[in-house]
Amino acid sequence: MGMVTVVSGATAIGTGVFAGYVVDRVDRRKLMIVCDLVRAVLFGAVPLVWWAAGPQLWLLYVLTALAAVLKTLFDVAYVTAIPNLVRTRDLTAANGRLMGTFALGSLLGPVLAGFLTAGVGADRALALDGATFLVSAASLGWVRFTARPAGGGTGASTATGTSTGDRTGVLREMFVVGFRFLWSHPLLRPLTVQLTLLTFVTMGATDLLIYRVQHDLGRDAATLGYVIAVSGAGSVAAALCAGRLRRVLGFGTCWLASIAMIAVGVTVTGVSRSVPVIAALAAVFMFGITLGGICTMTLRQEVTPDHLLGRVTSAFWTVHNASGPVGAAVLTLLAARHGVPAVSLAGGALCLLILGGGLLTPLRGSRAGVAAQAGPAAQDEEPAAGPSARA
Repeated sequence: MGMVTVVSGATAIGTGVFAGYVVDRVDRRKLMIVCDLVRAVLFGAVPLVWWAAGPQLWLLYVLTALAAVLKTLFDVAYVTAIPNLVRTRDLTAANGRLMGTFALGSLLGPVLAGFLTAGVGADRALALDGATFLVSAASLGWVRFTARPAGGGTGASTATGTSTGDRTGVLREMFVVGFRFLWSHPLLRPLTVQLTLLTFVTMGATDLLIYRVQHDLGRDAATLGYVIAVSGAGSVAAALCAGRLRRVLGFGTCWLASIAMIAVGVTVTGVSRSVPVIAALAAVFMFGITLGGICTMTLRQEVTPDHLLGRVTSAFWTVHNASGPVGAAVLTLLAARHGVPAVSLAGGALCLLILGGGLLTPLRGSRAGVAAQAGPAAQDEEPAAGPSARA
């Protein structure tokens, strides 16, 4: 299981280097449909291989790696497609609804998976999972994108390395362009740094919560399930009210408030001995995570030109997600040596330092709407050719 997790995480990070480049140069809707269809075939093939050759562990590694590539491509494509579906002023609400359905699926999916695995076996359960991708592909067949107004960088162009066939130019196009846009933008630069540091703490926080409830407090799996279910309700609540909060309070206030909620959640869930208190603060933690995620996604969509959005999204995810596995390893190692309460207090303190740093950046007073200017890097690239540039 550990190796499967490593393969999934490493492949997703590696795919992030080129996913945005692909998304910016193909029809995004068709790319998502292809990703769904291929995943349906991959998962559906598992019981056939099991039947013909018996259980094969190597197949799970291959399946995990390929599924991670396709998932990353799909996720980058759907984020870049949202501005082609709704008005700019409705982006936060739209992202909130998507995040809400994701949170609901994250709550109900494992439950359904457990029943299916117990009823028909793990291999056939994977095949049924594959069938759900067919439903997704069919639903995407009815989606039609509308044109998005050209962003700040669509008017200028210079020849890129891809037009000359230069290999260095291709590598630059795949990742450096998106990263340079992030670094040149007055809001996205501090946001990327802060989220990278925050991810270092948050990815391991779930492991600390599980260890705290089951090991330190000696509660059973059912109690842990109750705590996780309550925390999921925090995600759903944030998804439902993110649009209104962003509209009333502005981006900066929502983002900094989300860090504060994460800090409180990490600290209290690690030191409290009351399961109801831990469950409530886990919900606060997930509320902050979800609110911050929705707001940061919306900000990128608002300020990034459409022809760069895939590469910017891919670079953003790759940079800040890379710190997550490292943070999880460090936090769990320290918790094994010094206990969950001490590590949780340190994690909460780090979150407060991140919050303090945010108060010293332009994020503090940002309302970050459509008036936010795109970074200078947008002026250096020509619009991508192909259907997605006109979607």
